[in-house]
Amino acid sequence: MKLTDTACKNAKPKEKPYKLSDGGGMFLHVMPHGARLWRLKYRYFGKEKLISLGGYPQTSLQEARIKRESAKILLKDGTDPSSARKEKKRQKLLSNENTFESIACEWHEHTKARWTENYAKDLLHRLNEDMFKEIGHMPIRDITPPDILCAVRKIESRGAYEMARRALQTTGQVFRFAVATGRVASDPTRDLKGALKPFKKSHFAALEAKDLPEFLNTLNKNEARLYPQTIRAVKLLMLTFVRTSELIGAKWDEFDFEAKEWNIPPERMKMRNPHIVPLSSQVIEILNEQKELTGQWDWVFPNQVRPKSHMSNNTVLMALRRMGYQGRMTGHGFRALAMSTIKEKLGYRHEIVDRQLAHAPRNKVDAAYDRAKFLDERKVMMQEWANYLDSIASEGKVISLTERRKRTKEGLC
Repeated sequence: MKLTDTACKNAKPKEKPYKLSDGGGMFLHVMPHGARLWRLKYRYFGKEKLISLGGYPQTSLQEARIKRESAKILLKDGTDPSSARKEKKRQKLLSNENTFESIACEWHEHTKARWTENYAKDLLHRLNEDMFKEIGHMPIRDITPPDILCAVRKIESRGAYEMARRALQTTGQVFRFAVATGRVASDPTRDLKGALKPFKKSHFAALEAKDLPEFLNTLNKNEARLYPQTIRAVKLLMLTFVRTSELIGAKWDEFDFEAKEWNIPPERMKMRNPHIVPLSSQVIEILNEQKELTGQWDWVFPNQVRPKSHMSNNTVLMALRRMGYQGRMTGHGFRALAMSTIKEKLGYRHEIVDRQLAHAPRNKVDAAYDRAKFLDERKVMMQEWANYLDSIASEGKVISLTERRKRTKEGLC
């Protein structure tokens, strides 16, 4: 006889457990402590098995019957309901563990040895601020192209078009890592090619050679009232044309004053290759002045407030802004300025300046001896570049290559 809801409600606990059958192997198991549990008894390949269908009244009589019929369908197809349930539970657990955020963090940890420390931190910060807030909680295998597009378009809506492009690129890298590790079958970002708004990538703001006299005059007058170490940082960026992150992260043990070389370790370089910066006598002088101020710290340019950390990445940018060069010059702009001016005014070949800029080697042969490539010529070039800037600062005008060669012959430069 089949059960009724009234019979289930009125089932009182007894001294020992007892069963109320509903047919088809399903029964309500009434326990001495008052719990009432739905059970289903069935046979699978001749072996008797038992599974739970939930507790009453949380699972009603009607719901329990639906679960019983679902289990019978599985049995008819040759599937063990107990094994199917365990697999479903395992897949759900796997989905909860394999969210986009968890896989992205795993990818980041696996890959970060290739990057500089600052880049690794910045990348994780951008993921956290943008993609994790939108799709971080979702199981990675459930994420569709529209989910990703919606997330990156929110970045676009802020006018951050380059950041949106990079976010999509990084998301694709996370998915390809998930493919490689067996968490998803394919990368959905492949279907988003051309989905973002096209935009023209702008270069870093940079001065031209003709602007140098005015800039050097403004820097030396210091009407912006910059700290002495900030002025030295700006001068060193101009004289060495390293990246801003490479300068502010410099430590005293990287400098060989006797050899007049600055050896930047690979972990601090964008391309993860060690880099030699020949030091002109002007750079040595500036470093000696700075060492009197900060020689007790590891950092060449420690933070003014927290000297155990290095100078902020925004210090140079704010200095240029206070000097009146907002939108006209950036820390990175000194690299473009040096490249164009050294080639045009000092007559050096592109590949020599390019090597000093520590751009990526074009092939494996270049990479093998890239660290010291053109080193002798670069040493001469860096001293000439420093002398050239000094001559501009003293005379207030740009000197042509012809004029410079003439002066060199006459012993004036």
